[in-house]
Amino acid sequence: MPGLPMRAVAAQVMQAVEQGQSLTQCLPPALKRLPENERPALQALCFGTCRWFFQLDDELNSRLKKPLKPADRLIHHLMLVALFQLRHSEQATYAVLNETVEACRRLDKPHLTGLVNAVLRAAEREGGPTARSDYERYAHPPWMVEKLRHNWPDDWAAILEANNTQAPMTLRVNARRFSRDTYLGLLTEAGIEASATHFAPHGIQLARPVPVDRLPYFEDGAVSVQDEAAQLCTTLLDLAPGQRVLDACAAPGGKTCAILEACEGLQEVVAIDESAERLPRIEENLERLDLHATVQQADAAQTNQWWNGNEFDRILLDVPCSATGVIRRHPDIKLLRRESDILPLASIQLGLLEALWPTLKPGGRLVYATCSVFPQENQRIIRRFLKQTTEAILLDLDVPWGRETEAGRQMLPAPNGHDGFFYAVLEKPEQ
Repeated sequence: MPGLPMRAVAAQVMQAVEQGQSLTQCLPPALKRLPENERPALQALCFGTCRWFFQLDDELNSRLKKPLKPADRLIHHLMLVALFQLRHSEQATYAVLNETVEACRRLDKPHLTGLVNAVLRAAEREGGPTARSDYERYAHPPWMVEKLRHNWPDDWAAILEANNTQAPMTLRVNARRFSRDTYLGLLTEAGIEASATHFAPHGIQLARPVPVDRLPYFEDGAVSVQDEAAQLCTTLLDLAPGQRVLDACAAPGGKTCAILEACEGLQEVVAIDESAERLPRIEENLERLDLHATVQQADAAQTNQWWNGNEFDRILLDVPCSATGVIRRHPDIKLLRRESDILPLASIQLGLLEALWPTLKPGGRLVYATCSVFPQENQRIIRRFLKQTTEAILLDLDVPWGRETEAGRQMLPAPNGHDGFFYAVLEKPEQ
């Protein structure tokens, strides 16, 4: 429906998420339907409604005498968007009420305008309800709260709170172009407040997000946007000139580029990803940074389809995972992920390790990474692999970041800091 008001478009996006689409899939086309000046507000509405969905949905359901008919489900989402603004934004109340009622009318549901008006006026008059459970208080699905409580008995609440914050904008300075200190100076000259990251040697964290076109020399490849935790992969790979490096599951290419920036003189970097749709992102990043890698579409686990028998000195295996360490960047994960997803993901993760191990040269190193905070996808995968692969050696990581686990280091999402991430480093002995 072209020409719909912003809140109506936000409701359509939320309905698409409920039906299984990610914000990455359904938000970009929705943004294009609005004038440019309304697009940041739409993005904020959709991200915020996803972030607080479980809290807002409980409140709305308690205010409805009976659920709306399936054909009217879009209006349920419209009211969720409005509740988000009433509870978590500084938008004027009268504007939220009036414009939501108008959006209901524009969505061809004039018979529901009275209900929408009554529900929202009551919500505004009575204020937010007291949370009846941890699920409501922290706005996460029940299964996730319970799993985190079990896995992290001392940290679960802090993880949930961190997930509900806005992640900082973090940059990786291209060491081939600038030192970090030099680029910090350029940011100061541009009026952008920033500081060096604590752990990543080329990382810079901005005090406030800015459009990338405001970053000095961005289009010339001076910096990339990448979380500090993700940047640490290059410090663990122990790169050296002449090495062949594999970046498995490489899209969108941030780590591929980080590898190439971190060490000049690598013999070859091979970047593979199963998704044909995401391969152009790798190529775009390489082109902007003036870097070269061998990019292939392939399922990393099916080595007979892409591997030529030439072994790799280094492998970065950033496996598909639940992404529970990056919920603050992708709040739709709360709605999209199911507990039943974890076991199949763990099977894929172990399968990738098993498949890629033979492609690693004796004396070589494999870095296993996830953006998950669940041990089931992290140290337990490494333990299972070590139990069946006697020639694999788990390295102790002498690093100042993360929590030591029985097999690898776990970073939990840090407020105003890095994402949740897991790393383990395996070596294959010389023959």
